[in-house]
This record gives sequence, C-alpha cells and structure tokens, in this order.
Amino acid sequence: MSFTSFHSRYIAYELTKRCSSDSLEKLAGTLVDAQIDLNPHQIDAALFAFQSPLSKGAILADEVGLGKTIEAGLVIAQKWAERKHKILIITPANLRKQWYQELSDKFFLESVILESKAYNNLLKKGHKHPFEQKQIVICSYQFAKAKAFDLISIPWDLVVIDEAHRLRNVYKPTNVIANTLKNTLGSFHKLLLTATPLQNSLLELYGLISFLDDHAFGDVKSFREQYSTIADTRIFNNLKARIKPYCHRTLRHQVEPYIRYTKRFPMLQTYTPEESEDRLYDLVSDYLRRDNIQALPVGQRSLMTLVLRKLLASSSFAIAGALETIIKRLTDKLHENEPEKEQLEDTIGEDYEILSEQVDEWTDDQDNEPLTISDEQAIKNEIADLRKLRDLAVSITANAKGRALLVALEQAFQQAERLGSERKAIIFTESRKTQDYLLRVLADSPFSEGIVLFNGSNNDPRSKEIYTDWIAQHKGTDKVTGSRTADMRSAIVDYFREEGHIMIATEAGAEGINLQFCSLVVNYDLPWNPQRIEQRIGRCHRYGQKHDVVVVNFLNNHNEADQRVYDLLSEKFNLFAGVFGASDEVLGAIESGVDFEKRIVDIYQKCRAPEEINEAFDQLQAELSEDINDTIVQTRQKLFENFDDEVREKLRVRDEGSKQYLGLYERLLMQLTKHELRDCASFTDDSSFNLQSNPQGCQFELGLYELPRRSGEAHLYRPSHPLAHHILNTSKERSLIPSEIEFNLSEYEGKISSLEPFIGKSGVMSLCLFTVESLDVVEDHLIFSGQTDSGTELDEEALRRMFNVHGKVLTELPNLEIPNVINDRITVRQKDIQKGISVRNALFFETEAQKLDGWSDDLKSGLEREIKEIDRQIKEVRKATTLAPSLEEKLEGQRQMRALESQRSQKRRSLFEAQDDIDHKRDTLIGEIEKKLQQKCSEKTLFNIRWRVR
Repeated sequence: MSFTSFHSRYIAYELTKRCSSDSLEKLAGTLVDAQIDLNPHQIDAALFAFQSPLSKGAILADEVGLGKTIEAGLVIAQKWAERKHKILIITPANLRKQWYQELSDKFFLESVILESKAYNNLLKKGHKHPFEQKQIVICSYQFAKAKAFDLISIPWDLVVIDEAHRLRNVYKPTNVIANTLKNTLGSFHKLLLTATPLQNSLLELYGLISFLDDHAFGDVKSFREQYSTIADTRIFNNLKARIKPYCHRTLRHQVEPYIRYTKRFPMLQTYTPEESEDRLYDLVSDYLRRDNIQALPVGQRSLMTLVLRKLLASSSFAIAGALETIIKRLTDKLHENEPEKEQLEDTIGEDYEILSEQVDEWTDDQDNEPLTISDEQAIKNEIADLRKLRDLAVSITANAKGRALLVALEQAFQQAERLGSERKAIIFTESRKTQDYLLRVLADSPFSEGIVLFNGSNNDPRSKEIYTDWIAQHKGTDKVTGSRTADMRSAIVDYFREEGHIMIATEAGAEGINLQFCSLVVNYDLPWNPQRIEQRIGRCHRYGQKHDVVVVNFLNNHNEADQRVYDLLSEKFNLFAGVFGASDEVLGAIESGVDFEKRIVDIYQKCRAPEEINEAFDQLQAELSEDINDTIVQTRQKLFENFDDEVREKLRVRDEGSKQYLGLYERLLMQLTKHELRDCASFTDDSSFNLQSNPQGCQFELGLYELPRRSGEAHLYRPSHPLAHHILNTSKERSLIPSEIEFNLSEYEGKISSLEPFIGKSGVMSLCLFTVESLDVVEDHLIFSGQTDSGTELDEEALRRMFNVHGKVLTELPNLEIPNVINDRITVRQKDIQKGISVRNALFFETEAQKLDGWSDDLKSGLEREIKEIDRQIKEVRKATTLAPSLEEKLEGQRQMRALESQRSQKRRSLFEAQDDIDHKRDTLIGEIEKKLQQKCSEKTLFNIRWRVR
C-alpha cells in the first residue's frame, strides 16, 4: 500500500494520542511494547488501577498464580510511556531481583535496586538524594522504612507495594514499618498487590484501604462499631459497596478459558547419612547452640545461625568453607584486629548468595549486649574447636545425599518422560560449594552431558564459553543488551533450553528466570521459607508450561526435625502437589515467610530429643491453623468475589477489545514504518523488516527487526524503540503544504462500504488535534471534518477510512480554503467531546463525593454514639437513684446524674464543633477535586486537503 505524508502524519498522531484513564485504547501502545502474551484478566486489572484519575490508588488482589506482577507491570509501563518516571517499587527483599528481571525482560524498563551498600556508595559519590534516579527504583520494606525521610523528598508518580498484606495491621501503632510507610507515602498514588487483602480480621481490610486513602472510612473505632455485625445483609452490602472502588480480584477458575494449568507431582527421595556426616552435623549443631559464640557478629546471630544450619544441611563442602571463614574471623579478633560484620557477610555470601538479601529482613530478636573483651585462651579454645570441625568436614569426600541424587534423577526423568516432557531438570541448591560438588558428582555419572551452572556470577570456564558463543551468535540483535550480567543469564537459559539437560542453580541465580520449557524441579536443598519454595517451583510451573511438573525433595532419615519441616511444607502448605501449589490462605498467613523461618531455626536450636521436636512443631502447626480462619475466608469470598458469569463476560469483552486494539496498533505501526523507511529497508511480511541503511542523520543497528512476541534472531521493534520513536517524531513534525490527494479505492484489498458512494467524487477535509486536560489527565482527540464539492457532509468514520486506502499527491494547493461549515462542525465535535468528558468526570466526582460522605458520616456517627452511651448511663443512674433506700444514696445518685448531664452537654457542644470541622474538611476536599475538574483545551490543525476517490 502506498502512503502519502498526510497518511503518515495522521497515523503517527493516532499511535501517540493520549487517551482517557478508563479506556482500553489507553493501553494499546503498552500492549504492543510488552514481551508477553497478555491474558484479559491482567488487562482488566490494569484498567481498574487507572479507572479514576481522582483515586488515590488500588488493591490488585487476584488469586495466587494469576500474574499480579504483570498487572502492575502494565500500570508501570503506561505511567512510563506518559513520561511519569518517578516510580518506586517496595517488595520483600527476596523478590527484588525478580522484579528487576521482570521489568527488563517483559517491559524493557530499566530499574535499579537500592540497598544499604549501593545507597551509601551513591552518597559517597556526592548524590544527595540516592532515590532520585532516572530508572525505576526497587527496594525492600525494611530499607524503605529506614530511609523514610529520604523517600518523602521525591515526588513519586506511582508507588507499587508487593505482598501488601504485610501492611494490613497499619491501624495498630505497634506496626512500625506499616505506619512509617503510610506516613511517608500518604500523598502518592499507590498500587498494592496481595492475594490476601483480608486474612484474620475485618480490621485488616480497614488497615489496607486506609493505607491507600485516609478518607475511605472514619477512624478504627467507628469502623469496628459499624461493621461488627456484617451478618446483617444491609450492613454487609454497605461495606461491599464501599470497598468496591478500591479492590479488584479475579479467581483462577474464572480464567480457565484463557490459561491452561498443569499439575504438580511430588517425589520424595530419602537418604541415610554416613556416620561421619551425622557426627559433623551433631558437633556443628552443638557449637551453634552455645550461649556465647564470639565468631558471629553482635545483632546478627539469628541470621548467621540460619545460614550455617542451611549450609550444614546442604553439604559437608559448604559447611567446611563457612567454618574456614569463621576461623579467619576469630583469628583476626585474637590479634586485636576486630573484623567488621560485613566481612563475614561478604565471604559467606559468596557461597550462600541470598545472604545479602536476608540481611534487610532479619534483625535479631535477642537483646544482644556487645561482647566484653574475652580472655585470649577462650578465643583460642573456640578456634581449636572450629578447626576440629573444619578438619572433620574436609575429611568427608562424598555425601549420602549426593549419591541419592543420582537415584532420584533416574526415577524423576522416567516419571517426566511418562508425562510427555523433555529430559530436562533444574536442581536447586542454596550453596555455591554444593553446586560445585554436584557438578563433580554428575560429571562421573550417566547424566554428564549437557550440564550447566547458574549462579550469581557464573565465572566458571564452561559458563564463559557458553556466553562467548551466545554473544557471537546474537551479535547485532536486541538480545545482546551490553550488560554482562543480563546477557550471561540469557546465554545460560538459552543453552539449557536448546542443548542442556541439567541446570544446577543457586537461589540467587535463578530468581526471575522463565524455565517453562523444563518440567522437573529438584530441591536438593529445601528452603524453610515457603515463599521461596513457591518461587523456585514457579520457575517451571507457570504460564506457558505444557506439561505436568515433577517436584523432587530429599529427606534425611536420621533427622526428626527435617521430617517435620517436610511434612509441614508438604501437607499443611501443599507446595508440592496439585494444580496451584500453596493456597492464598497459607501464603498470606506467613506473609514474607521470615518469621516462619525464625520459628524453624528456634526449634532446631532449642530442641534435641524427638519429643521436644514434635511438641514444638505441633505448637507451630496449631498456630498456623489459627491464622487460617475459615470464617474470614468465607467473608473474603463474599466481599471480594463477583459472580463467575459476570466476570467471564467482562473478561471476554476485554479479550476481544485488547486483541482488536493490539492488532490495529501493530498494523498502523508497520504501515507507517514501511512508508518512512521505504528507501532504507525491505519488508518481508507485516511484522518484520530488514533495515539495510540508516535514515539521513541517524545511526541505528542494521539488520532484522520484528514486533515483540515473534520468534527469531532480530531486534525487537516496538513503539518505544529509538527507531520507532524517530519515525513517529519525523512524521508528526514534517511540514505539510495543503494538497490534492487521490485515494484509489479500486486497488484496496477488501471492501469499504462507507466510501463506495463517493467514488468519482471530490471535496475537502480538515484534520484537527483537540487536546483536553482535566483531573490531571490529558486526552488527545483526532477530529475529521469534510464534505463533497456539492456540500454533502461525510461522517468522521468515512473520512478516517480514506486513510486505509492507497493514495497519492496530485498537486500542492498552498492557498486551499476550507469552508467555514467544516470548521463549525469541528467546533461542535469539540463541544461534544468536552461534554462527554464532563459527564464521565461527574461520575468520578460522584464516587469521590460518596467516599467523603461515608468518611464524614462515620466520624459523626462515632461522636453521636458517645452521647448515646452517656444517655444510657444517665438512665441507669436515674433508675438506681429512684430505687435507692436511703437519702444519702439518692443524693449521690443526683450528683452522678448532674455530672453525666454536664458531660453530655459538653459532648453535644463538642459534637456540633466537630461536625462543623468535619464538614469544613469535606468541603475543602471537594473544593480541591472541583479545581481539578476544570478543563484546559487546545487545538491544532494537522492538515487541510482536497480529496478525490476513484
């Protein structure tokens, strides 16, 4: 199809126009940009977050496994496209890298993880405000709380908070993190992500919504009184209506038409340690139970105890390295060279890679006083003990669990093959040294071919070789980012997908990667944090997985505590079997899982005899059962879940609409590109082209370009790509002289009925860009107006459809005059647009006004209830006084009544003043909203032309 520069300009403005907050078309460019196959429920959730520009935020509460990160990613990407770049993501520490990777891989958005070390480095380099970044900022809850003063100085456009159920007790003054974040982030637009917005009490619902908007409900006392009896249908429906503007939830069974779920099959491999391994375990455990361990940093003993126990359970090689590090630390201390705790973190962290992430999450519960100066002999004795342990660990050259791995792999591969999947397995370990050991074990086994390591650095020779080959293969494509870390991850995953059979991965290395082509997960080391286990299995058991997933775990026959931990994770948490893994109730009850880990460590530390161990785990399981309240689960279902038919119909509409806009957007983008690069590129199909030379004055990578979600070795071509950005700007800024254009309908492949009556006719038209700004939202509207030479008006759709047709410029008409009637029609259309925006804004205003009315009524009702309570007390005293047998008692009763009546009078005066104050605050808030409702309009003529159709 041949274009004119007028076609080009119209399409460029069509592709870049800004749309209303509640329009599906608003997300069209973001949908094209995303390297994901979006599901309609995710689009629906993103639109909910945008639905009202007056809203202070939203809670996205889809069930576990439905991709809330993707939903938030859509919102973030759209904000970024609107040039709103001050975006903060607060997440549990163990999810920071996953967010970083998801934003990069799926939305091509750059982010930076801020933690203590990076933050302090920026300060040292002269950055006064390290949160002031050009990229999206990601940090943990603890870090955000610690740096609240710095956070508040940034005018954030959006704050996303993952696992937001951690904030649900914000109404309690004792919840320091939640209250600090609420006070810090109160004025910013927030997006909360949680599968469990209500876990144990309706007050948690009050807490979460009040975190978003302080004017959603009155104070906690009035909420408690008002909604204490939601068995009453009227009260229940009132509460449901009030939370509806804030919370969006979709269930897994409601999206089954769009997502295929596979199952999980658990396999348990037991093993019996050698006598030397048992002895090492017992001796190291005894050491860790000592009251005064001088080798561990003050204030981090709980965390380091967890780490050492995990390394001990991982392999003798892992604990040997840790013991060597501890000996070095004590030796430094002996020579009066007090080591910094960071040295221990850095050294052990090279092996246990997730240590740096856990530092932010773990603070010692014990009140550890700084150690006094110990005598030299005591430190020497501890070093001697540690050397014996180290020597014992080093003397063990093979582990029973390592031998059991070979048995487990053979059986698991057979099971996976029966389920129809490829011979691929991901083996997770928590230790780099164990990773090296497993590589040696597998290298001398029938599984020696196609092994690849995945960890935080991948500095081994084989990884470097794979990386070098990958760089050479993908040179000149967008797959090569220039970041060694990102490219190494891609190279390793691609090798595993295409050639490899076994990937041995550490926890940190495997965060955020997609292994849906693999369906065998081996937990060589089993984390005690259920959230981490779910993340591991989720690398394979995720969208796009075609086969059922086999999950292999190992169990030490000699360890009673290990047995109880496995039973708890398997039976109570249901992590390893079924379709979805852990339920919302369970994952919500444990929040980030850190406290659960601490409880497990405490049991290992304090309990030795089987009876003690079983009693402690019984207590833990009982407490967990109390946290999972069936009554509250049912309440949540009634409050948050809509009828299935209603949801399915809405998702069907979203699915059809998003596909329509996505298809149109991609088609227009490629048509525009084909016209603008007609002298520089060859076009093989409607979704790709080969850039053979650069546009004048430009320097882009030559080679094959493809739209996202296509397969092949190519640059990913999308609206935000610099080449597309150049083309769009060039088309919009090009100077156009009014001209006569001939549209050749006879060459159009298809039928445009609305244009057929105008074949052989001619006329004039004008295209106007009309921009309206209100409620901090800018909308662009492209208005066509035209008529035939005989004065017959053409509707906008017919004029728009002309630009689907081949056209050519016949002659330039610098002095072309447009009849006044065409401009008058444009003015009428502009007024209609303004009226439509006013009607829509009125609905937004009404929603906010209702929220404020509810808030105002809550506070007033609370005050009135206090007066009613005094009335009740007066009646009781009056009755008691009447029945009093003695004069003294009657006089005392009268005194009490006078005091209560005086108190009531004071309360009444206070009530009137408080009600006036509440009304004033409400009116002030309404006034602020009304100011935002004012419309600012501008218009720009994009072109005027004469037209003819043949």
